Amino acid sequence: MNKIEITADGSATLYVPQLDEHYHSVKGALTESLHIFRDCAFLHHPQSNQPLRVLEIGFGTGLNAVVTAMAANVSHQAHYISLELFPVEIEIIEKLNYGEMVDNNLLMALHKAPWETAQPITPFFTLEKHKCDFTQSVLPNDIDVVYFDAFAPEKQPEMWSEELFAHIYASMTHGGILTTYCAKGEIRRRLQRVGFTVERLQGPPGGKREILRATK
Repeated sequence: MNKIEITADGSATLYVPQLDEHYHSVKGALTESLHIFRDCAFLHHPQSNQPLRVLEIGFGTGLNAVVTAMAANVSHQAHYISLELFPVEIEIIEKLNYGEMVDNNLLMALHKAPWETAQPITPFFTLEKHKCDFTQSVLPNDIDVVYFDAFAPEKQPEMWSEELFAHIYASMTHGGILTTYCAKGEIRRRLQRVGFTVERLQGPPGGKREILRATK
């Protein structure tokens, strides 16, 4: 059974004993989400009159979704599409504590939103959750931002294949951005081989030294 653990910045994550893996960085779950996904991807994308189509690989605890929903505004609206094969039980989500920086009512609204349909959550944020296997799914088109937040390559190597990165690349708009916490050289080279321009960026404060941002 997954266990709630507190990370170094005081925010919670889940530990999966079967994989010996955490849903977020133990050096700071919230810090990681804000830096890698909100700041380096969603808010980094140029402003638009249309909602940005955000694709998240792995809904997990909903942390990336809620920080994006909190950041969404008139110039950075989001249509947020999340693919998750194993949704976290609502009873576990109710026990998580992300502190004052996270709107927990909004987090619960995201988890209680229906699956397989687009659901407006705020005036600037629409959520579309799909219970599916990313490796076997047809991806949505015209994606502007990708949060690639799967478990680590050594834990789930099938999620990090060059073929799947090629599918993501094909689904994205010109100028689209993908970010991931994984900065391994082989992952960077796979992203480059399918066509992305890849940058190494400084990692989150107190966390990983480097992350990757790939642009189409």
